[in-house]
Amino acid sequence: MASNAPANDAGLHGSSLRVQGRVVYALLIRELLTRYGRNNFGFLWLILEPMLFTLAVTAIWTATRSVHGSDLPIVAFAVTGYSSMMMWRNMPGRCIGALSSNKSLLFHRQVRPLDVYLARTLLEFVGSSAAFVFLIAAFWSIEWMKLPEDALQVLGGWLMLAWFGMGLAWLLGALSERSDLVEKLWSPLSYLLFPFSGAAFIADSLPERLREVMLYLPMLNCVEFIREGYFGSKMTAHYDMAYVAIFNLCLTFVAMVLVRAMDIESDYE
Repeated sequence: MASNAPANDAGLHGSSLRVQGRVVYALLIRELLTRYGRNNFGFLWLILEPMLFTLAVTAIWTATRSVHGSDLPIVAFAVTGYSSMMMWRNMPGRCIGALSSNKSLLFHRQVRPLDVYLARTLLEFVGSSAAFVFLIAAFWSIEWMKLPEDALQVLGGWLMLAWFGMGLAWLLGALSERSDLVEKLWSPLSYLLFPFSGAAFIADSLPERLREVMLYLPMLNCVEFIREGYFGSKMTAHYDMAYVAIFNLCLTFVAMVLVRAMDIESDYE
C-alpha cells in the first residue's frame, strides 16, 4: 500500500513557506510605514536616503579632485564604492536591537525572530539597490558616467555583497539581544571598517603585502568584483569570490544558529 507521507510532508512544507512569506511581507510593509511614513515622500525616502549620501560624496570628490588610487572616472568610482558601502553598513544597524524594540510582534505565533531580521534587511537591500540603479541611470542620462561593461558581473557582485550584509546583520542582531555592548561597538567599528572596505580606493594601488591582508575583508573583494564588471579592462581587480562565498556560508550558518537559539528561548518565555 502506497504511503501518502511524502505528499503530506511536501504540502505542509509548502504551506509553511506560504505562511512565512505572508508574515515577512506584512512585516516589510509595517517597517516601511513605520520608518518612512504613509505619504509619498516618505516612501521615496527609501531611495533618496542612500542616494543623497552618495551624491554628496560624489560632489565633494569632484570639487576637490580627490585622488582615489586610479585614473577611473570619479563619478562612477564614487557611485560604485559608496553605494556598496551604504548597503553592507546599514543592514546591521537595522537589525541590532530590532527584537527588543518589537517584542510585541513575537507574541504572534507565526512571527519568528528571523522574519523580523529578514524583513528589515530586505527593505535595506531594496532601498540601496534602487538608489544604485537610479544613480547610474541619472548620471548616464547627463553623460557623467557610462553604463557597466558587464552588467551581470556587477549584479553578481552586488548580490554577494548583499548576502554578506544580511549574514552580518542577522549575526549582530542576535548577539545584540544577549549584550548591549554589541550596539555600542558596532557604530565605531563600522567607521573603522569603512576606510578598508574599498569605497575610496582600489586594491591594486596598495602594496602587495598590505593588499593580501586587506583582501581577507569580504566587502573589499565584492567591491573589486563589482568595479571590474563596471570598468572592465580599465582597471586591474583583485578578488577571490570563492573565498567570499565560503565566508558568507559560514557567517550565515553561525547567524542562523544564534537566531534559532533565540527562537527556542522565546518559545519558553
